[in-house]
Amino acid sequence: MLYSFEGRHPKLLGKDIFIAESADVIGAVIIHNHVIILPQAVVRADNTVIEIGENTNIQDAAVLHTDPDMPMQIGSYVTIAHHAMVHARAVGDYSVVAIGAKILNNAVIGKHCLIAANAMVLENQYIPDGSLVMGSPGKIRPLSAQQIADMQWYAQHYSEKIHRYQKGLKRFDPKTCE
Repeated sequence: MLYSFEGRHPKLLGKDIFIAESADVIGAVIIHNHVIILPQAVVRADNTVIEIGENTNIQDAAVLHTDPDMPMQIGSYVTIAHHAMVHARAVGDYSVVAIGAKILNNAVIGKHCLIAANAMVLENQYIPDGSLVMGSPGKIRPLSAQQIADMQWYAQHYSEKIHRYQKGLKRFDPKTCE
């Protein structure tokens, strides 16, 4: 569902966007083309702007939220996986925030980064381009060229799902089934 909040409302900057009915997009959220926001995800821009770049996917039960005066920029071709918690200032293009990862206030994630499952990026932390972060608190190491290439598949895979969800997701009523 899309919600306005105190006069701020979501802006959809494309025609090829899928937002699940059970997802909540609240306030000053800017969504570019080819974005998919899956069930139970929450994008809550009640304090300041959250901008989501093209070909990005926000998966089931992920939460994106901002603090006052700390806008968030999610780049293009980004994957925010299931149950990820993102309070970052920025997540760079082609990055993956894996299942259950947590990115705390004002952190900046570079391009082509992988924040591993259940990893934690600390408040105000800067993660350089091409980094892998594992653990809590996260330890940083460089990604290989092959790992970076493999990560690009995630964004493409979910971009392709937009049309499948637009056409194929239907309410199911077992009473009408034979």
